[in-house]
Formats: sequence, C-alpha cells, structure tokens
Amino acid sequence: MPLPETLEGLARALLNPWQHGFPLQPTPFDALATELGWSPRVVLQGCERLQQAGLLGRIGGVFSPRAGGASTLAAMVVPAERLEAVAAQVSAFEGINHNYEREAPGPRAPNLWFVAAAPDAAALAGMLLAIEAATGLAVLRLPLQRPYRIDLGFDMGDNLRAATAGPLARSARSVRPAGREPRRALAPLDAAQASLAALAEAGLPLVERPFDVWAQALDWSVERVLATLQAWLDEGRLHRFGAVVRHHELGYVANAMTVFQVPEAELDRCGQALAAQPGVTLAYARATAPGWPYNLYCMVHGRDRTAVQAVLARAIAQGGLADWPRAVLFSRRRFKQTGARRFRFQAPAGPVPDPLAREATC
Repeated sequence: MPLPETLEGLARALLNPWQHGFPLQPTPFDALATELGWSPRVVLQGCERLQQAGLLGRIGGVFSPRAGGASTLAAMVVPAERLEAVAAQVSAFEGINHNYEREAPGPRAPNLWFVAAAPDAAALAGMLLAIEAATGLAVLRLPLQRPYRIDLGFDMGDNLRAATAGPLARSARSVRPAGREPRRALAPLDAAQASLAALAEAGLPLVERPFDVWAQALDWSVERVLATLQAWLDEGRLHRFGAVVRHHELGYVANAMTVFQVPEAELDRCGQALAAQPGVTLAYARATAPGWPYNLYCMVHGRDRTAVQAVLARAIAQGGLADWPRAVLFSRRRFKQTGARRFRFQAPAGPVPDPLAREATC
C-alpha cells in the first residue's frame, strides 16, 4: 500500500483496521508494517503524527464495565443559566471521564450526562454525593445492568469489515471472543495486575518493542505481559486491545443516545436485537431512576445528524422496538471526554506513568 499523503488517508490505513486487530506480539509495529507494505519506522511515525493531530487517543485496552472498580452513567437536570458552571464543577472531579450536554426530551428531563468511575462502590457513592453537595442538584444514578454491545470502534471507510477479516486481524487475537460479555463482576485484580491494567488504560508507548517497556516497569517478562492481556480478552475482562480513536476529531460530530422504555420480559430480546444492528456502537440495559423510566440504551455516532437518524430508524424498525416509548438525546456540547482510568486508582504508585489526558470514544 502506498503511503497516504493526507491525515485522513493515514487514519484509514492505521486506525481503521487496528481498532480491533492490534497484534499482541513483542514487535507489533513490524507486523503492521508487513501488512501495509511499509517500514516499521514509517508506521511508528504515522502513529505519532495521528496522535499529535489528535486523531489517535492511544493504543491500549478497552475494559469491560465488570472488569474492576465501579462506574456508572449519571445525569442531572441543570437550569440553562447554570449549565456551564455546573458542568465545570462536575468535570473537576478526577473520576469523571465523560461529561456532555444532551438534548432533553422535556423541561424537567436531564440535560447534563456524565460517567463517573471510582475504585469501589463506596468511593463512587461518595463522589456522587460530593457532586450533589457542590452543585445543590440531584444526580440520577443509572448503573449498568446488562451490556449487549460495548465500544466496537468506528468505521472510517467502507473497507472496515474487509480489513478486520484479514489474516493479521484473525491471528492477532486482540479482541474478545463473540458472546463472551461478562454479566457478573470478575475476580478482583491483584496489585501487579492492576498496574498492567493501568498501563493498558494509559496506552502503549510508540516504540519498536512497546511491551518491553511495560514488562520492565512491572518487572515481568514480555511473555507474561502478552499472556495476561490475552487471558483478559478470553475471559471478557478486555473488550479489545487496539487503536482508540477520538471520534469527534475524525469527523463523527453527531452522536445520539437513544433510550427506550421496554418491559423487563422483552429487555434482553430488544437489547440483543439493537446490538446486532449496523451502526449501533453501544447497547446496554441500565437501571431506571425516579422520573426516568428508560431501561434500554443505545449509541449511534455519525458524521451528521441525518446519518444518525437514518441508522436509528433502521435499527428501531429491524430491532422490533417501534412500539416502545423512546427519546433521542443528541449531544450538544462536550465538556470533558477522557479515557476511563479505573485502574489508576488501584495500582501502586511507581511503575504506572501518569496518563496523558488523551481522549477516547464515548
């Protein structure tokens, strides 16, 4: 493949196929170079260029919500004149990794939505109480109940399926097996494992042998690092290991969270049907809250509002969801968006570098 001249072409070549198929081997960039017909040095330079341009957040792990720590989606009803000030107060909490204004389906519906993460349930509860105390506003707690589809990446062209079906992606084994989404909390990680998890959240260094850097920081062998990452994929602790892109900067400027009120008996069927629809990036069941009866959520990201609405219309029709009450909440403003850092709180100080504020997909 010839070296692309534009950032968009470089992103298509390096980020599109490797969101899911990043090689878990000592010299991963050599494998990418062989697949593309480039030199490893050019591949590394391309990744550095994409990261400096803000298109590549990191190359690392995307963990299951059940993998460790505690997190929840939360929402607030904020008066319009206070929205920016309250958003700044919420974003100031270290455990907040996403904070968005979304369209509200009514005057008393939540318009500020954020994701909070903490080392454990008690710390998470304390953070949400502190947010309520700081703002004087109630926080709706909307914890995950059942995931159906989580963070499968963004297609930057028509060739994503072909690219991820290639021999490198099949042999890389850096995405969890289908149907292995954990429904229960997994065993807690020990201190050494939490250190590796924190490194995976922060991202690989862009060097020829990046896993050697992690191994040295942990005083592990490279083989142990790679075997542990693969074991986490196999058990569903990791959804995938690969390129985590910044979707806004790549042109995915429209995103809609659609919420449905579905009878409990129909919830799994509807959730699985949503998860199977092309263009749906996230689908999960969440707890309801006072004044908020919706229990099924899906996310659709697109380059414009019309494209998102078309995907939603098709997904609702084909998923058999047309009869259930719903609301479509397009994002208006992004106040904060960084990758989740659940394991940074659990890992001992020392080997884990301070992660950069590199943004990940919501």
